[in-house]
Amino acid sequence: MAERSTEEKVPPLSLVERKQRAARERIIDAADALFAERGFDSVSVTDIAVRAEVGRTTFFRHFGDKTEVVFAKEQAIFDAIAEAAAEAWRTDHSVDTLSNALGALEPLVLQLCAQATSDLGAYQRHTRLLDSHDELRARDALKKQEIAHELANVLVAHDAPPAVATLAAQLAVGCYASGHILAAGPGDLVSETRAAFRRTLAMGEGSTSD
Repeated sequence: MAERSTEEKVPPLSLVERKQRAARERIIDAADALFAERGFDSVSVTDIAVRAEVGRTTFFRHFGDKTEVVFAKEQAIFDAIAEAAAEAWRTDHSVDTLSNALGALEPLVLQLCAQATSDLGAYQRHTRLLDSHDELRARDALKKQEIAHELANVLVAHDAPPAVATLAAQLAVGCYASGHILAAGPGDLVSETRAAFRRTLAMGEGSTSD
């Protein structure tokens, strides 16, 4: 696959697009602050719109309901996965076996972990919000399965057998989940997730060591 030209430039956003993006970010920030202050159930769409200084129509232009706002920043994760799917795979790393496929997903998942914890405060607030609400935890579980599906698509796009791609993607998400549980704090998510990958890959090699 040909490399992208370094001179290729992305067209600048129009004024309308910049205003829409700014409004969306204000909505996300307002919801984040309100959920932290009052809890999920005590915050309405109107509350969020007022804090963000937008109308309800503008809110619903960007989000279907307040639950969607909770997971708004996860769109960046799907964008990163889609970008990985579009890039050429390393020529020395085939993905025809389970260990190779899982190893190939490791750097991508670690990148996603680093991206998720780039704002430690926001990550902590998001985690506390999910932990306090059954409906949000259920939605989070569905999101993780969507991520696993997209990771499997990345592998299939690079010639992994579907069965291998599916299992490797599920294990990769499991490594993230393990890292999340074992991390003493959000700053440890990447290292604990990496350790989970190391342990899982070592099992495939018949080793019990970390």
